[in-house]
Amino acid sequence: MAKGECVLVALHYQNENCHPDGKIRIGLAADAEDWRRDVMAAAGRLLAGGRQHGVPLVHVRYAMHAGHANLVPNAPVFRQIIDQDAWVEGTWGTEFIAGLEPAADEIVVSHSRMSGFHGSQLAEVLAHWRPRQLVIAGVSTTYVVEATARHAVDVGYEVSVAHDACATGSRQAHEASLAAMELLCEIRSVDEIVEGWAGEN
Repeated sequence: MAKGECVLVALHYQNENCHPDGKIRIGLAADAEDWRRDVMAAAGRLLAGGRQHGVPLVHVRYAMHAGHANLVPNAPVFRQIIDQDAWVEGTWGTEFIAGLEPAADEIVVSHSRMSGFHGSQLAEVLAHWRPRQLVIAGVSTTYVVEATARHAVDVGYEVSVAHDACATGSRQAHEASLAAMELLCEIRSVDEIVEGWAGEN
């Protein structure tokens, strides 16, 4: 993966879904603490590797207006968010989880649907760098990661998904989502991706 033609997109590393006390904990359920720690550690290595090797990094965060006024409840996942009063802008849940916060000079965009592109400035931000390739990672694999990866492929990007920096409702669902993306994206480990960047120095 050509470092100079690549942008790293980090999706939803926030308290609401990544912290044990979050309202959603999608894929990082209370009975999967070992997996949660492994995924957060892998995500930390990915972000650190990108920074070390000069790869631009965009953080995509999920947040709703108070009362979820901007959320169309046309699917069960959105109705669940409303029922749990989750992802409300300005609350602890929408803050980035400790250790995976953006650096002061990194760009953050917000959205309120599935794809990180929908309703955000992600497309405009990426256009600034004009990358050919995206590395995508985040929580949840079956929702924002897969939706964003598919969207990115549709608009012409080559995509790699850092599988060990992603998680979802269960390991089985996580693996099924990765399998569904195999003909669209490269499914690679964090170490493989970072080593590729290092090899271009």
